[in-house]
Amino acid sequence: DVTEIEEKEAQAKQEEQIMKEQELSNLLHEKRYLRALGLAISLDRPHTVLTVVKAILKEPEGRRHLEENIVRLRKDQKEAVLAFLVTWNTNSRNCHEAQAVMETLLKHEAPDSLLQFSGIKSAVESLLPYT
Repeated sequence: DVTEIEEKEAQAKQEEQIMKEQELSNLLHEKRYLRALGLAISLDRPHTVLTVVKAILKEPEGRRHLEENIVRLRKDQKEAVLAFLVTWNTNSRNCHEAQAVMETLLKHEAPDSLLQFSGIKSAVESLLPYT
């Protein structure tokens, strides 16, 4: 009977998730945005990533801080943010943040590099009607 083992694994996963969410909350409170972005992306939480982006943009010189943080993300993290911003861009409340992130990606990534992103074609097709 493996029920007990599965229950313990599920409980451990749940505890780990709670710890990561608490860490994310602490990072936002401490204004450690790069780590917060990375953690929210790894948790696959588009709304949390949006919350971090909004928090960065509220700071003095927010655009510059946003650029600094987005540029320092790994390629896979940038791909995830690109997928998230496609959804954000369809909502008028979040389109400005989506456009700010998209501007940063377009400004700091070479076109050849952008073409290597997974899902870039569908992302561009989805962004065009709303941009």
